[in-house]
Amino acid sequence: MSLSDDLKKDVQNTINQTWNVRKGQKVPSSTEVALSGGAVELDATFLYADLASSSKIAKELDRRVAAKILKSFLATAARLVRHNAGSIVSFDGDRILGVFIGDSKNSSAAKCALQIKYAVKEIIRPKFEAKYESVRDASFTISHGVGIDTGTVLTVRAGARGDNDLIWIGRSPNLAAKLSDLRESPYNSFITASVYNTLNDSSKYSGSEKKDMWERRNWEFLNQTIHIYRSSWQWEP
Repeated sequence: MSLSDDLKKDVQNTINQTWNVRKGQKVPSSTEVALSGGAVELDATFLYADLASSSKIAKELDRRVAAKILKSFLATAARLVRHNAGSIVSFDGDRILGVFIGDSKNSSAAKCALQIKYAVKEIIRPKFEAKYESVRDASFTISHGVGIDTGTVLTVRAGARGDNDLIWIGRSPNLAAKLSDLRESPYNSFITASVYNTLNDSSKYSGSEKKDMWERRNWEFLNQTIHIYRSSWQWEP
């Protein structure tokens, strides 16, 4: 049997497959989802954190410096996701995906976004600018975007036997990724109305002033106008 025949068989087997869907109570690992027909339905909040200007970083800076910036951003974002009770489920180039579950998942994710803003603006950017003249003189400043959405997803295991991982099917991970691509400085954190409407006061308002840290605006997504909220605020961890 040729490789082409094997590929045809694999695709047909997937088409004919019946999903064995179970309701998830926690973020699953890849080993907890069967490769053949396994699926977990999960109510979760998805946070994408994306390093801005990654192409310019790679083009203008020494590769070793560029690698340090990327490593610092991903490590910092990952640590803050875990600090806020989230789980790291994917690293994708210059982007990280965190998943939050539970009653306070939206508030935890929003707080995490504001803490990532603090880390990038007050720690990563000034430290690299102080160390490297090439970073100070670059055509860009080190920045980022964070997108958050919440909803029900189907988690399945995809790939070949021995080389596979979980994928997340639903609006929320896709929309969170799109929001993380927005560049509207000084706004770096973007959440959907579904997230905003369930935030607790500490993740929505600033201190005793009770000033809303989020600003509503309209945004086009898949030919629909939806409400999203953006923030220029930061939160020291």
